[in-house]
Amino acid sequence: MFDLQGRTAFVSGASAGLGRHFAATLAAHGAHVVVAARRVDVIEAFCAEIAGAGGSAEAVALDVADPASVAAAIGSFARCPDIIVNNAGVSDSKPALDIAADDWDRVLDTNLKGVFLVAQAAARRMKAEDKSGSIVNIASILGHRVAGGVSSYAASKAGVIRLTEALALEWARYGIRVNALCPGYIETDLNRDFFASDAGKALIRRIPQRRLGRAGELDGALLLLASDAGSFITGSSIVVDGGHLVSSL
Repeated sequence: MFDLQGRTAFVSGASAGLGRHFAATLAAHGAHVVVAARRVDVIEAFCAEIAGAGGSAEAVALDVADPASVAAAIGSFARCPDIIVNNAGVSDSKPALDIAADDWDRVLDTNLKGVFLVAQAAARRMKAEDKSGSIVNIASILGHRVAGGVSSYAASKAGVIRLTEALALEWARYGIRVNALCPGYIETDLNRDFFASDAGKALIRRIPQRRLGRAGELDGALLLLASDAGSFITGSSIVVDGGHLVSSL
């Protein structure tokens, strides 16, 4: 159902965390994956792992906040991408009163401007080569509801959701679908210690399923949006959060 043989998938922020998982998932389903991130040595080693598992991948240097870097990355490989996973992102946890302008810019430049630049560059190439495609922007449940100390991150992810809708409207005529995947709290190496703390355990108790998500539980939504199984889905946001957004206030 999710056969991606013959497809080329471009994944930003793929050196670690969910981006790395998304790239491995797409490769396992047959796509040739362009693994993009700033740490080239890390993604080159990751591509070797994908190849060792029977997949196909190549590494490309990418700074999503730099238009020249984005243009070079999207234009660097021979085949026009069929799938774009806009995953690169950063966070900043501090009270709004304490956020410096440079901190705000760093989050918005990466999480929102970066998503736009990658999507725009990819769509321009798709349109020029008369090729349809799927763009999956990784947003967050914090684009729908807020929590304390994450104002810049929440603003950036809310922007990604509305940007997704705007691009879907404009680019549907070219056969380019644009959707957002909004994960809830997913356990990763970066957050595992926090969720083992008292504060982390208290947050988990507010999730209706009373547990964190696993990276693999995002695969169904990702593959639906990336593949022909989702061919009539565009402008949508799919939430995968164990019911967190519908929990009582």
